[in-house]
Amino acid sequence: MSSVKLISPIDGSVYLERPVLSRDDAFAAARAARDAQAEWAARPVDERAAMVMKAVGIVGESTDRMAVELAHQMGRPVRYGGEFGGFKERASHMAEIAADSLAPQIIEDSATMRRLIRREPWGTVLVVAPWNYPYMTAINTVAPALIAGNCVILKHAAQTLQVGERLAEAFHAAGVPEDVFQNLVLDHDTTSDLISARKVDFVNFTGSVGGGQAMERAAAGTFLPIATELGGKDPAYVRADADLDAAVAGVIDGAMFNSGQCCCGIERVYVHESLFDAFVEKAVALVKSYRLGNPLDEETTIGPMANVRFAAEARAQIEEAVADGATAHIPTMEADDGGAYLTPQILTNVTHAMRVMRDETFGPVVGIMPVKTDDEAVALMNDSRFGLTASIWTTDAKAAEALGQRIQTGTVFMNRCDYLDPALCWTGCKDTGRGQGLSVLAYQALTRPKSYHLKKA
Repeated sequence: MSSVKLISPIDGSVYLERPVLSRDDAFAAARAARDAQAEWAARPVDERAAMVMKAVGIVGESTDRMAVELAHQMGRPVRYGGEFGGFKERASHMAEIAADSLAPQIIEDSATMRRLIRREPWGTVLVVAPWNYPYMTAINTVAPALIAGNCVILKHAAQTLQVGERLAEAFHAAGVPEDVFQNLVLDHDTTSDLISARKVDFVNFTGSVGGGQAMERAAAGTFLPIATELGGKDPAYVRADADLDAAVAGVIDGAMFNSGQCCCGIERVYVHESLFDAFVEKAVALVKSYRLGNPLDEETTIGPMANVRFAAEARAQIEEAVADGATAHIPTMEADDGGAYLTPQILTNVTHAMRVMRDETFGPVVGIMPVKTDDEAVALMNDSRFGLTASIWTTDAKAAEALGQRIQTGTVFMNRCDYLDPALCWTGCKDTGRGQGLSVLAYQALTRPKSYHLKKA
């Protein structure tokens, strides 16, 4: 593969094309990062954080451009205005907590002994970022990695190549040296070679389970730390005491926003039987009000999926479920072209024997099942090979916390979903992978501990 073509979901045209870096050039870039890292790490943490926030500000000067470019690259409607709010929120929090998070832990400082643990940057952090929230998912690691004193090599998804370029422009304009932050267009083999030859020191990967497995295979025997955030099949549970209207609005938005292409989007819903019929009725009415269409049109509320092949998988899951007895509630919308433009769908009469309730869909499709008890809901929520987030809708905070302790997941939400709180650790379990994104724990993941035992003469 000599180049990568970015196919726009708007009309199937080539939006842009970029040459792939050769293996030799990629290795040279990694050497340049290693050579630049010590000088970067020697700068005060506040200086590094200030440069990162200056870059964030530069990105914020072009939010209208961001929204249009994202529509062309991955189909999100321009009416939603890009990703700058969450992008800035995450970077700002990581900058604010950096000095305290990276401060040495002093165990003893007496007349005879000084003992402490410092945080040492790994060196070069390879960030392999996804296309679905291409600014926010990248900044989750790029910001704390740079602030912690690492160099960063960003490999962005083929679907959002332009985002990597915009980030490089902003960081370099803010004063981050070009060898300290590099945006590279790499194929899978060269990426694997960088890892297996240990030309980088830490890998953060967000993407598919298969992609995460490829990263771990490449790192086998190298002892490189690999942080992964992979697939999801995130559940919501609407208890009998939930605010019905709030639950419908929140859960369905969590399932359908961004055409369902959210790492922590809601893909399966369990509703107490006393609310089930009313929940389904209101959810169907809400989704029927959506306008599927060209994301450049301000009237469009749901755009195409990012790629025809992603839509094909969602369609296949819907068709298989219906063939096995599920009921589809949303009639085909006018803009549905059988390709990237997919009618959002609500399914009932679903079971966990169906792929739509087991496999990641990553599209605007949700299955809804009635449950009789909390125990039944927990059992169904845990009946998954994934574990990223789980959402509980209730007026009883104690019950939600108690249920959360029983759910196999990385984050428990009450009365909300589909949100990354930068003060909390973003993590998962089971086939969702393992990692520690955002919060003070991100700084622990992106550095290694170094102990000092200094006996004074």
